[in-house]
Amino acid sequence: MQVTRELFNDVMVPNYSPASFIPVRGQGSRVWDQQNNEYIDLAGGIAVNVLGHCHPELVKALQEQSEKLWHLSNVYTNEPALRLAKKLTDATFAEKAYFCNSGAEANEAALKLARRYALEHFGAEKDQIIAFNQGFHGRTFFTVTVGGQAAYSDGFGPKPAGVDHIDYNDLAALEALISDKTCAVMMEPLQGEGGIISPEAEFVKGVRALCDKHNALLIFDEVQSGVGRTGNLYAYMGLDVTPDILTTAKALGGGFPIGAMLTTTAIAASLKVGTHGSTYGGNPLACAVAEKAFDIVNSKEVLEGVKQKEQLFRQGLQAINAKYNVFSEVRGQGLLLGAALNADYQGRSRDFLVAANEEKLMCLVAGANVVRFAPSLVITDEEIQEGLARFERAVARVATAK
Repeated sequence: MQVTRELFNDVMVPNYSPASFIPVRGQGSRVWDQQNNEYIDLAGGIAVNVLGHCHPELVKALQEQSEKLWHLSNVYTNEPALRLAKKLTDATFAEKAYFCNSGAEANEAALKLARRYALEHFGAEKDQIIAFNQGFHGRTFFTVTVGGQAAYSDGFGPKPAGVDHIDYNDLAALEALISDKTCAVMMEPLQGEGGIISPEAEFVKGVRALCDKHNALLIFDEVQSGVGRTGNLYAYMGLDVTPDILTTAKALGGGFPIGAMLTTTAIAASLKVGTHGSTYGGNPLACAVAEKAFDIVNSKEVLEGVKQKEQLFRQGLQAINAKYNVFSEVRGQGLLLGAALNADYQGRSRDFLVAANEEKLMCLVAGANVVRFAPSLVITDEEIQEGLARFERAVARVATAK
């Protein structure tokens, strides 16, 4: 069978519009397509490939586990899941972990837990969930409703009730909306899909205080910001604010699908036997790979390296902008960065993405006005410099075609 990009149009549901080339192999932060063209990967599978492609330690962990156990069902537990849960709880505020397959599933579990906890402790009327405009929490009907982007949630009929939205970084709006009927506030400690928006320090601390005042649980969606992405193991660690529930996925498995919800023993008690589940959640293959990825990322060398590499990116992007004047600012933290387009290039982030692909560079967008970078945390300085050189050529393409 000849596999071409055209085959996608023939056999796949049209909810995606992938690039014209098909990647077939990767090593570190480099990827090769069917024609053996080499690309620099500054996208990281949308902040997933935290150690690049085919990291030898992850390959070894997967190979070793593949000869032991693949799947058991949750009628049983397994050693990799227990080891990973122990490492996650030892390294964070949490005392209990729940495993699933994705960020959306982790967020679904967090939201169900928050509702269940409120019902058990305060009664049925305490069901309001407050979230933020331009947030993103997944594509299940519950999580896409909580995510504050109507473009993703409209058009599927009646939405789950009891969900309200306000603007990110608007503490006064939260204070006006929150009440003793609020069961949870859900937020990204660094908005990803919404444009790489950092929280103001007084805002995030104020959210925590308002949740405490009204007995509402604070849920941090760290699906994109977690596992070293910001230079902290989890972003909350750099904000001096501790959530009640934290969700993590994407980078957790280094490319192997896995998600987790982390919380305290007292809150976790509301998910009694039979109240929630996941067929593949905590499967040995995923947990064995995630354990190894977590061990590597949760090291001084990698986490400090993220902050050093952030500066290389910022310097490189500033140098590009000095020549072409296309960005208003570079946002974000660590290796989750967004180059926000200025007034002359509004709505054109995808043009930069397409031009980057033509220059053999993989990057991302975060909405119509932000070019996003979320590479491997162990990308080499040389690969950053080569990637930015290619990005400069892409910027030149768009700027000169204007």
